[in-house]
Amino acid sequence: MNFQLTEEQILTQKTAREFADNELAPGVVERDEKKIFPKEGIKQMADLGFMGIMVEPKWGGGGMDSISYTIAMEEISRVEASSGVVMSVNNSLVCYLLEKFASDHLKEKYLKPLASGNKLGAFSLSEPQAGSDASNMRTFANKDGDHYYISGTKNWVTNGINSDYVILFAVTEKGIGHKGVSCFLVEKGWDGFETGKAENKLGIRASDTCELYFDNVKIPAKNLIGNEGEGFKIALATLDGGRIGIASQALGIAQASLNASVAYSNERIQFGKPISKNQAIQFKIADMGMEIEAARLLIRQAAWKKDQKQNYGHLASMAKVYASEVAMRASTQCVQIHGGFGYMRESGIERLMRDAKITQIYEGTSEIQRVVIARELLKK
Repeated sequence: MNFQLTEEQILTQKTAREFADNELAPGVVERDEKKIFPKEGIKQMADLGFMGIMVEPKWGGGGMDSISYTIAMEEISRVEASSGVVMSVNNSLVCYLLEKFASDHLKEKYLKPLASGNKLGAFSLSEPQAGSDASNMRTFANKDGDHYYISGTKNWVTNGINSDYVILFAVTEKGIGHKGVSCFLVEKGWDGFETGKAENKLGIRASDTCELYFDNVKIPAKNLIGNEGEGFKIALATLDGGRIGIASQALGIAQASLNASVAYSNERIQFGKPISKNQAIQFKIADMGMEIEAARLLIRQAAWKKDQKQNYGHLASMAKVYASEVAMRASTQCVQIHGGFGYMRESGIERLMRDAKITQIYEGTSEIQRVVIARELLKK
């Protein structure tokens, strides 16, 4: 068992860290406050190869392993979780799905520009009445000759406003539950396809989230990904990898919380000494450090298993649950250590706590992840 990063992974870490500190950190509080999409930062991430980091080079990607992806995700999210989730969706949910399940025609037309970062993707599964129960969707795709006509509403779509392409799940056969769900790629700008307003969120405010509306949108039948009825299976397989990305985002938030806590507690003088000399503060720091290291190892184990093409779904769920809970605990304690200053918007500290919360909710709530984990552990 080797815990040492490869030279390539170390270089990825260094590159992502320097980029995040030098390019993303300036303006991060303002972008959060005013809901400004980090457009320039995303473009720079594309130039660095981070928007299609795991995609094979022949499809325009970086051809790197999943561990390198988790490392880059952690470093980006350590500074700006909003940029992290944009990167995560494009990599884990869009590029991965297309590379694994789409035809070569779709890979050539859509995966290449997505993996290179010239285009941005979104993943649209949830609906107003179908969140954790994704099989209860109502968006319907009716086939007529060489086209499908899609009507329905989707919500909670990350990158929904700024994306160029959307991975869309819709019912193609009613009355048979998840077996009637299919997967499509839809382009922005097609007649009948409208984007809702940006949601006003608690956290990750610089990333956009919105509803999508489809009114008899005509799409080519060749934009079907896989076969009819395979959509739900494709979604579940894709979300396994997505959970590694969100776990890495949570880890970045937790690490930022620890870094800020260490720095502030060493500088803040109370009763004639740094507050880091107080055991109450030391215990908070120690707990953060222990839990962050445990989360990091769990994430990298899931990523390694994914690269080895071994069963990793329940480990990805474990990583997401644990890392997201670590992020909440670490960010909350970070605010506590900073006291009143940490509660102020201009500090950038309270943002960590707000950003951490969503990691327990999207791409499968912690409650759903525990169901996934238990099912695997209870198999006979």
